[in-house]
Order: sequence, then structure tokens, then C-alpha cells
Amino acid sequence: MTGAFSTVIQLIYLAAASCFVFGLHLMNTPATARRGNQVSIAGMVAAIAATIALVIHLGTANATGWIVIGTGALVGGGLGLYAARAVQMTAMPQLVSIFNAVGGGAAALVAIRGYMTLGTAVGASISVPTVLDVIIRSVTFSGSIIAAGKLQGLITSAPVTIPGARIINLALAVVAVGGGAYVISSPGMGALGAVIAAALVFGVSMVMPIGGADMPVVISLLNAFTGTAVAMAGFVIGSVGLIIAGALVGASGGILTKLMADAMNRSLANIMLGGFGAADSTGALAAGPAAGVQSIAADDAAIQLAYASKVIIVPGYGLAAAQAQHEVAALADLLESRGVDVSYAIHPVAGRMPGHMNVLLAEANVPYPLLKEMDEINPEFARTDVALVIGANDVTNPAARRPGTAISGMPILDVDAAKSIIVIKRSMGHGYAGIDNELYTNPKTSMLFADAKKGLAELTASVKMLVA
Repeated sequence: MTGAFSTVIQLIYLAAASCFVFGLHLMNTPATARRGNQVSIAGMVAAIAATIALVIHLGTANATGWIVIGTGALVGGGLGLYAARAVQMTAMPQLVSIFNAVGGGAAALVAIRGYMTLGTAVGASISVPTVLDVIIRSVTFSGSIIAAGKLQGLITSAPVTIPGARIINLALAVVAVGGGAYVISSPGMGALGAVIAAALVFGVSMVMPIGGADMPVVISLLNAFTGTAVAMAGFVIGSVGLIIAGALVGASGGILTKLMADAMNRSLANIMLGGFGAADSTGALAAGPAAGVQSIAADDAAIQLAYASKVIIVPGYGLAAAQAQHEVAALADLLESRGVDVSYAIHPVAGRMPGHMNVLLAEANVPYPLLKEMDEINPEFARTDVALVIGANDVTNPAARRPGTAISGMPILDVDAAKSIIVIKRSMGHGYAGIDNELYTNPKTSMLFADAKKGLAELTASVKMLVA
């Protein structure tokens, strides 16, 4: 490779890496997040174009190779485009899990292929990142598939444990690490295969005991694992672009994992040991109204909202599932036109993923200043006339304040401090943590049983009629 050509390629990779860093910075706030995605995409397009130019210049791909590359790009790009357009925001956590599995799996295959081409002449500089890559990637691959299954409901969201699970996990870890050490000292595909098998089983046994309420944190952790594995693959094949991109994903995923664990008031070790998110002894609430639960009609709820001085809207997964962001924005606009002080209380993991609610409400052009984070909004509930809860469950459950429940110690929105509480929900079904929501039996709480979109439309119509 000529010096000038090499310099140009490296400069393009450097520019792409700069785009990745700047894009991550722009994703810090909802106002610039879209631009951050665009900058990052531009960097990735430049990196791919440079790689293609490099392959052409070196002549390392024959006709069959180009057919495989082209077919892979078309199939992968087509599936990605379809997923981006067809998958709802409520299913994004599952999609991220699948992407974790597929992306990191591809990185592992790249590393294994690079390792195989060197044969027995593999040095520690290659074998060490190869071993780290296949261990991390295999754990992430199988763990991400289990996480996606739990979120999609294909696998029970409750923790699943077996007798002696921790001993089994310890044995699998010993096999993976011991086998990896053997591969480093005596390169060979047989030992590497044993390492991969042990790591794959460990991924399943690691995620199965984790409760559904912890899945957002687990997905973020697995995403960090994916980035680390990609960086390791970059070391194996000598790709600076892969190293930088993987390191950024790993670092940002690790930071996000820490922030989410803090938001749930859980240590990462506590989450990975499992058990949080399991149903408590009270079981699930019945599908319909239960003892101590007051239902309310849309007209009566509209009276409370129309004549309130301050209303806090608490959106949750139910709003996201019903795609009711435009309806809630319309109701808020109507109330504001009557002089009502309206704001939105956003829990860090509302909707099962960070930023979920912010993105949905931004689609409905809700002003960013109205979106209040938990620490900022909680003191305001005591001065609030009506708290309107839309499909939010676990993040409003007062059971988190007392010991002995699946969400004990988890920070929640202090909805029960409001003077009046209206909950829009399809049924009395429990949230993803699998426990009763004690807010529903609070004497100040009234339940409007309806789909979020329909219920909000009824409230808006009733308020308009009342005003007229």
C-alpha cells in the first residue's frame, strides 16, 4: 500500500472516529440527538467507503468475495431498514438486544477468522484479544437472545433459577477462563471451541435468573460487552476503525449501565445476582376492579383536570404501547390554554429504556422544558392538584418504599403525594416487575379503565365540552 494512499485512508478513519465522538456528544440531549445520529451515520459511511477502497486497492477480494460482500450488505441493510420502519418504540429494547447479539456475533466471527488464518504462529498480541473477544461475545450473544425473549414475552420475565446455579456458573467461568489461558499458551481451535461453548452457556445462565424489571440495565450492560468485543476484534485484524468504534460503544454502554443502575438504586452486582424483578407474595392484581379501587368516568376526570391549577402528567409504557403521545400533547395544550400549569414527570427508565418517553413526546412536539426528570419533579407533587398517570406502573408503585418487595429501594415518582390521582390503564394488571401497584388502592386514586389513546381522546373531548 503506497504511503499517500495509506495516509488518506488513515485520515478518513480518524475523521470517522471524530464523527463518532461528536455524535455521542450531541446525543446528550433530546434537542440535538437526531443531529448526533446523523453525524455518527456520516462517520460510519465514510469508514465503510474507506474500507471498500482499501480492499479494492489491495486486491484481497475476488469475484466471489465481492458477491458475498454485496449480498451481505443488501440483506443486512434491508433487514435494518425494515426493522427501523416496522418496529415500534415499545419494542426497541428487544431490537437493541437482537442487534447486540448479531453485531457482536459478527465481530467474534471476524476475530476467529483472523485467528484461524495465522495457524500456530499466533502470538500473544493476537491470541489474547481473540480469547477476550470470543468469551465476551459468546456471553453477550446468548445473553442478549434470552433478554430479548424475556422482553418479548417469549420467555417468562420472572427470575428463573435452578439448584446449584451459582456453582454451575462458577464452573463455566473456570472452563472459559482456563480454556482461554490454554489457548493463549498453546494456540488451537479445539480449546477455543470449548471456550466458546462454555461462554455461550454462561450467557444463558447469567440472564435467566434476572427479573424483568432489570432488563433495561442488563441490555445496556450487554451493549457495553458488544462494544468491547468489537474493539477486541479490531486488535485481532489490525483495524483502527473497529478499535475506536468498539471502545466508544463499550465506554458509553458502561456509563449508561452505571447511570441506570443508580437510577434503580441497585448495584450492578445486585442486578447480576438476580432476584430483583420477581413477583412478591401478594401476586398480581386481578384483571378488573378490585376491592378498594375506585373507577372514574371520563366526564368526572375532565372536571378535575379542567379546574385544576397544576397538573403533572406521568407517562409510562402503556402510553408508548398505545402510541398516544399526540393525544396526551393535545390534552396538555388544551389544559394550558385554560391557564393550567402542566408538566411531565419522566422516570429514568419509563417505558423500559432510557430516553424512551423523551423521544415519544418529542415526536408530538411537546416542549423540552416541560419534561421534568424525577429529582426535579418529585418535590412538586405535593403542590399538584391532579397527577395524571398514563400506563406507568412500577415507577409509581409506593411498594418501593418498604422492604420485602421486588422493587424495594427503587426510586419512584412520588405520585401519591398529589391531592388527586387519575390513572388511565386498560386493566388492573401488574407491571413488568410482576407485583401489585399499591397506588391503585390509594383513597386519592381513581382509575379510568381504557386504552391510553382512547382514554386521552375521551378526556380531551370531555374537557372541550365542559369548556363550551
